[in-house]
Amino acid sequence: MTELVSPSGRTAERLAARILLEVGAVDFRPESPFRHTSGRVSPSYIDCRKLISFPRARSALMDFAATCIKEQVGFESIDAIAGGETAGIPFAAWLAERLSLPMLYVRKEAKGFGKGKRIEGVLKPGARVLLVEDLATDAGSKAGFVGALREAGAEVSHALVVFYYGIFPEAETRLKELDLKLLWLASWWDVLAAAREGNAFTPATLNAVEAYLRDPAGWSASKGG
Repeated sequence: MTELVSPSGRTAERLAARILLEVGAVDFRPESPFRHTSGRVSPSYIDCRKLISFPRARSALMDFAATCIKEQVGFESIDAIAGGETAGIPFAAWLAERLSLPMLYVRKEAKGFGKGKRIEGVLKPGARVLLVEDLATDAGSKAGFVGALREAGAEVSHALVVFYYGIFPEAETRLKELDLKLLWLASWWDVLAAAREGNAFTPATLNAVEAYLRDPAGWSASKGG
């Protein structure tokens, strides 16, 4: 059975959450909620792409990621790192460098010209590939990337994200269907705890965010989402 796995120990998760807060990747706005592509609204927003502009912060996170992989997957259990287009590509590159592994990237759709490839780089048949993306919400995008890699002959049993929402039950269902184990560095619960420790937002704002995390659908509906 597939299980959700996070780095061992609360310290790494909390530090990752603090980094995300420090670089401004997190925004809480319950008074004017963010609307997602699904139509739902939420008081919270995460933008992991900001990390590309903070070399010290991203270096620390990639150290956490490398440790997480060694602990949860193994030291010699991965043959290549694949980034999902587009936000996963820089994280895959940094992680591949950390682990001294080849790097690939997977397109969302095949190119409409040339060889029409979805996978860029050299993928050897039977290679054990770790998929890397910036975040996971309901794990919907993972199916396309994993399917493309497996169709090309790769073995894909693990994926890693910098940030995992950790509030949508359908994510676990999708991961089980894919037989994919997800690893992550921080979740909304870690960010909320770090925000409370650091007094980054008002208590009223953090209470509203916690209410959303406990009942995303209900909170969204109450705000017109």
